[in-house]
Amino acid sequence: MTANQMSGRRCAGLTFLLLTALLLAIVVASGMGYLEISPSEVLQVLVAQFNDGAGLDNMNQSFPFVVMEVRLPRILTSAIVGGALAVVGVIFQAILLNPLADPYTLGISSGAAFGASLALLLNLTLLSVVSVPLFAFLGALATLAAVIYLASVDGRFASNTLILSGVIVAAILSAGIGFIKYMADEQVGVIIFWLMGSFAAKNWSDVGVTLAISLVGLMVAFFYARDLNIMSLGPRAAESLGVDCVRMRKILLVTGSLVTAVCVSVSGIIGFVGLIIPHLMRMVVGPDNRRLIPTSFLAGAILMLSADTVTRAVLPAEVPIGVLTALLGGPFFCYIFRSRLGERYV
Repeated sequence: MTANQMSGRRCAGLTFLLLTALLLAIVVASGMGYLEISPSEVLQVLVAQFNDGAGLDNMNQSFPFVVMEVRLPRILTSAIVGGALAVVGVIFQAILLNPLADPYTLGISSGAAFGASLALLLNLTLLSVVSVPLFAFLGALATLAAVIYLASVDGRFASNTLILSGVIVAAILSAGIGFIKYMADEQVGVIIFWLMGSFAAKNWSDVGVTLAISLVGLMVAFFYARDLNIMSLGPRAAESLGVDCVRMRKILLVTGSLVTAVCVSVSGIIGFVGLIIPHLMRMVVGPDNRRLIPTSFLAGAILMLSADTVTRAVLPAEVPIGVLTALLGGPFFCYIFRSRLGERYV
């Protein structure tokens, strides 16, 4: 058996373990909360949904509603958002050849948050359910364009310069978001809590929107996974092997911005998931993006679901999910940054 086959089997085994862990986490989390429901009862409720509600006669009549309408939409939304942000992190780190790249550090999350906050301020949610995601996507695209413009010289840019530009633009957008909060008056509490990240009051339409866009992002990422591997050799080597680096970068940056915008419009700003998960999974499965993408999606889903369950059902009061991820991701960001400095000056 070759080393590549062994690595493939190890990756397949890890993917199966992560998928099993995710399904178990969904079942356990569905039973956690003020109203305790056992895993067997959760499974009974889920099975009954495919059997016209049969088999629920001896169960507390509030259990099916709590599981299906209150907890499960929130749980699935958090898992999808976590997985999607992790995949976007994989994409950005691959095309920029920089482990510090993710939607948060590039300022794209802040741009999406600015657009979504503007929609909330103008109360455009009354016009259509797609108003907030649409404004978030426009804000993310505008931010991406501004970051690339600042970082590029003669149409070329370095990944370190791009991240620095992202930090600059994010600082400007932070001031803009502060102005929106000042203008919001009575809605300021809603906007502040939303900006810190939360999956409270999610419904099945949120699950559908995030799942649809995340699947699009996954398919695009898989389609370009082999080209992303070739890009690790450097732009010149990749172009000599037939990879159109400029076109691919544009497509993947726009796709990543779309996925990030939808995630932000649903959950608010949640940082560092796209930084932590790809880095950890790369240590386990290696740099091959064909293996890194699915494992990162599953690991990101587990991380976000676990963090949301802790803040929802374990802590005495609900803490915004963005606060928890920042507490985890901030020190990890410092560790990666220091490691890169050490490599540079060796």
